[in-house]
Amino acid sequence: MPLCSFYASTSLPVAKPHSVPSSSSRPSCTAVPAPATLTAAAAALSLHLPELPSRVKDKILSLELMGVDYGRALALNPALRDAAPESIHAVVAFLQSRGLHFKDLGRVFGMCPSLLTASVRADLRPVFAFLTDDLGVPDTAYRRVVVKCPRVLACSVRDQLRPALLYLRRLGFRDGRALAFQDPILLVSSVERTMIPKLDFLAGLGMSRDDAVAMVLRCPALFTFSVERNYKPKFEYLVSVMGGGVDDIKAFPQYFTFSLDKRIAPRHRAAADAGVAMPLPDMLKATDDEFREMLDKELELRKRKQPAA
Repeated sequence: MPLCSFYASTSLPVAKPHSVPSSSSRPSCTAVPAPATLTAAAAALSLHLPELPSRVKDKILSLELMGVDYGRALALNPALRDAAPESIHAVVAFLQSRGLHFKDLGRVFGMCPSLLTASVRADLRPVFAFLTDDLGVPDTAYRRVVVKCPRVLACSVRDQLRPALLYLRRLGFRDGRALAFQDPILLVSSVERTMIPKLDFLAGLGMSRDDAVAMVLRCPALFTFSVERNYKPKFEYLVSVMGGGVDDIKAFPQYFTFSLDKRIAPRHRAAADAGVAMPLPDMLKATDDEFREMLDKELELRKRKQPAA
């Protein structure tokens, strides 16, 4: 049976993870949309395809039924042109055996088309072994990590994942499982091109390297921000407009996580216009309603303190 027909007529079962958990924690089998719907979709797609060899057409339809744009995937991964449908199916079956749902595949392959031509043995198995052995991720939680950061699957354990983990551990990231669940993007970030330059920039603002490290430990998202588009304009605004400085970002590194145009500048202008001085965390973390309420309270207190005429 052609694979596109197989995907269209069958909800691929999710194989049990290699160490079988209890029935309550086992990843559920997620069915694809109704067979009749997918069969009709496959037929509709085939009408728009030119006269192509059946195996090529089968491959294209299989990917489209998973929600993968074949043209875009091919542009990003030219090796896909010569990939056999059976090899793609082997990757799909393996990922499902590790807990991924059929509905996840479109996003995973869309973000990382290289996975469509990956070797299960040489490329994918080592990543899942790394998740368990190095980070302590149980096999029942693989999906949680992969769905949050599909790029983990496309990285070399030897050249990227393990070096990044070792560097992060040297900085003070001790909980590997928390790193995998909350900030897996750090594992796919380059130590030399991304993390070290950002630490150097923060230290260059006038703080020690230890202070810069303390900031990223409190707010790991700092490693994901651009120096030119985030750090520089926000720090310049803090200093030149708000009258703040290095001590402010050391105390509240989350400052860099807020939008300059949509949160920082408007909130500061509103507080300044009202003549209210407000700590950065209070000013930025509050909802719009909470922020307005704080301003109103400060203004009301000021009125009460004014001597009667």
